[in-house]
Amino acid sequence: MKFSNLTLALACAVFLAMAHTTIAQNSPQDFVSAHNAARAAVGVGSVSWDDSVAAYAQNYANQRIGDCQLKHSGGPYGENLFWGSGADFTAADAVKSWVDEKQWYDYNTNTCASGHQCGHYTQVVWRDSTNIGCARVKCNSGAIFIICNYKPPGNIVGQRPY
Repeated sequence: MKFSNLTLALACAVFLAMAHTTIAQNSPQDFVSAHNAARAAVGVGSVSWDDSVAAYAQNYANQRIGDCQLKHSGGPYGENLFWGSGADFTAADAVKSWVDEKQWYDYNTNTCASGHQCGHYTQVVWRDSTNIGCARVKCNSGAIFIICNYKPPGNIVGQRPY
C-alpha cells in the first residue's frame, strides 16, 4: 500500500513540475523579458505588463481558437500575431520570430528589405510602446496562436521605432 501511495505521489509531483514548466514558459514575465531583451539591444526602454491590454489580447485569442487564423483584431492597440503547429510554441518562440525580422530592417532608410517583413520587429522595439499584454491559446486544430498587443501602438508611418 505504501509503495502505491509513493508512486502516486511521485507521479503527481512530476506532472505538476511539467505543468509548471509549460505555464512558466508563457507567463507575463516571459513575454516582457523577451521584449525587453530586444529593446535593450537597441537602447530602448523597457515595456511593462498591462492587465487591461492582456485582457484584450486574451479575448481576441479566444476568438481565434476555432480557426487559428492570422487575422488582426483591428483594435486600438499595436499588434503582433504568431501561429505555429507541430510543436508547443512558447512566448519566447513568438517574440523570437518577430525579432528575427531585425535582419530585414534598415534603420537609416527606415524601411524593410524588398520582399521581406520587418513590422513585427519594429513594433517590438517601438520606443513609445511602453505597455504590453499578450495571450496564447491552443487552437482546435492543435496549432498555437499567440498575440501581443502594444500600448500605445507603434509602426507610425514616417517615424522610426527608436
